[in-house]
Amino acid sequence: RFILSKGHTAPALYATLANAGYFPKEKLMTSFRRINSMLQGHPDMKGTPGIDMSTGSLGQGISAACGMALAAKLDNKSYRTYTVLGDGEVEEGQVWEAAMFAAHNKLDNLVVIVDQNGLQIDGTVEEVAGIEPLDKKFESFGFEVIKIDGHDFNQIESALEKAKTVKGKPTAILAKTIKGKGVSFMENQVGWHGTAPNKEQYEQATAELQAEIDRLEGNC
Repeated sequence: RFILSKGHTAPALYATLANAGYFPKEKLMTSFRRINSMLQGHPDMKGTPGIDMSTGSLGQGISAACGMALAAKLDNKSYRTYTVLGDGEVEEGQVWEAAMFAAHNKLDNLVVIVDQNGLQIDGTVEEVAGIEPLDKKFESFGFEVIKIDGHDFNQIESALEKAKTVKGKPTAILAKTIKGKGVSFMENQVGWHGTAPNKEQYEQATAELQAEIDRLEGNC
């Protein structure tokens, strides 16, 4: 099971689902955030194929993930549950109530991934309500903690594989990232939290991203 708790990053999830065959890729360019569309601004389990849980109200995804992980234990099912949270979202008290629940119930089939880009809609996470040391916090709540570069696919894969070996407790993967990574004028800029680029900015952004894709494919 997968729950995108930071639901406003739904386009990434939709692109993944389209590539996995849940719906035609053409939908990605025509249906996002439109009335009656199956691809709304936050994931909707009743409207979009492949969505395990509707999200958008920050802080609630981890609670739903705990319920799914516990259900697997009770039903002797082999599936694992993964949820992605934003670091600003971790300021929510519900996150830590769920963390206590997960450790208490020894949910070793649960993996919490925190996107640590250091920014949220009102500014930096540190300015709004500092959460560090986040690794020590999760450890004190009974989690196995793995820290990675969230832009390094090898580290991501390695962390997910390591999490499968952890027994008797849940795992938290703390992924350090750069908001707007790959687009020069967006990187680490809080003002782009929910802003759409104009035509010129879009063309510059796609050109920069395509150049990076070409570089990566050339190194394969």
